[in-house]
Amino acid sequence: MTDLAVAGMEQRIPFDPYAYDFHEDPYPTYARLRADAPVYYNEAQDFWALARHGDVRSAFRDAVNLSNAWGVSMDPSSYGPDAHKSMSFLAMDDPKHMRIRKLVSKGFTPRRVNDLSERITALTDAHWEKCLEKGEFDYVADFAGLLPMDVVSELLGVPESDRAFLRRQSDLLLHREEGVLDIPEAAVYAYIELHKYYTALIAERRDNLGDDLVSALITAEIDDDETGEKTSLSEDEIVGFMVLMVVAGNETTTKLLANALYWAWRHPAELAKVISDVDLVPDWTEETLRYDNSTQMVLRRVAADVTYGDHTIPAGQRVLLLVGSANRDEDVFDDAASYQIGRDCSQALMSFGMGTHFCLGAHLARLEANIGLAAVARSITSVDIDIDNAVRVHSVNVRGFAELPVKVTVR
Repeated sequence: MTDLAVAGMEQRIPFDPYAYDFHEDPYPTYARLRADAPVYYNEAQDFWALARHGDVRSAFRDAVNLSNAWGVSMDPSSYGPDAHKSMSFLAMDDPKHMRIRKLVSKGFTPRRVNDLSERITALTDAHWEKCLEKGEFDYVADFAGLLPMDVVSELLGVPESDRAFLRRQSDLLLHREEGVLDIPEAAVYAYIELHKYYTALIAERRDNLGDDLVSALITAEIDDDETGEKTSLSEDEIVGFMVLMVVAGNETTTKLLANALYWAWRHPAELAKVISDVDLVPDWTEETLRYDNSTQMVLRRVAADVTYGDHTIPAGQRVLLLVGSANRDEDVFDDAASYQIGRDCSQALMSFGMGTHFCLGAHLARLEANIGLAAVARSITSVDIDIDNAVRVHSVNVRGFAELPVKVTVR
């Protein structure tokens, strides 16, 4: 990279997406990037990053020049033309992306999600009642980590006896050891285990079709735009989507539930709002999505030269869209650095992306969070977090807690 305007940016503003210190609190770094290097280049790791809301928004909408086809992760082993094998249509461009999305949407319908509402409530009540009986517990292990996996498993028809195993593999897929700048061996084996499990599940379901999502994916058909003939999902495409569901449909919601409780605890006046008025819980969800979203950044590959600010980013380069930074942009959100349940940020929220790749599971994530957090709000008068023993997840893309010891006072 010869552009003098970008030379040495990483020395002036250190930004390493793999650094544990960054994972602990990325927001000071984001603030410096927005102010001093909104279009950032890291020469050592050879990536660009967009920090301001307007640029992130534009990048999400530009599916022509900014490609998903090599995946959305910085990890070298998962970045390349085969990324779709583990990331499904998240790592595809149109028309391949739209074909898979249409087929998946045949099974993953709003009606199917809404029909889960009563079941989500029942699962929430079962897990949360056990927590309340204990009084002191790990909010992630005993609640936030159980509910989303149960919901995804209910959709896919996964037996209860297998869910703990799938959650362990999901955790291993995300975790990164400090100083390791690629997919660790444990994550590779976790992917293999998930692939084997879901391949067997699909085979079993082909012989015993039901009303679950896997059966719907097996039988889904659409008309091919080019040939006019019917097209369906291959087995690898179904497995890819199921693995994506475990990560995108499970881990991110787990982090959302825990981040919400953590920030409400950090801001007692905000916690008091939802405890006194449970109708404000959806606002609690939305402000957490803005203030400390589970998904902090996603990657794009430059398909054709693009210009942001004073910088032209050449084709072939990698660009991080800093979702966490965009959601804290002071030019878009008043008093952006404060946690305020009840603010209206719906039109500006970047947490689920925008455009062609807007998150297919956004409605389900909100539904789970709203039901789960409502159970919390209506049942307690206070919460205390043992922050000295809390453990954060260390991942390039996802931010949240692996362990969150809490003590609650029941109403």
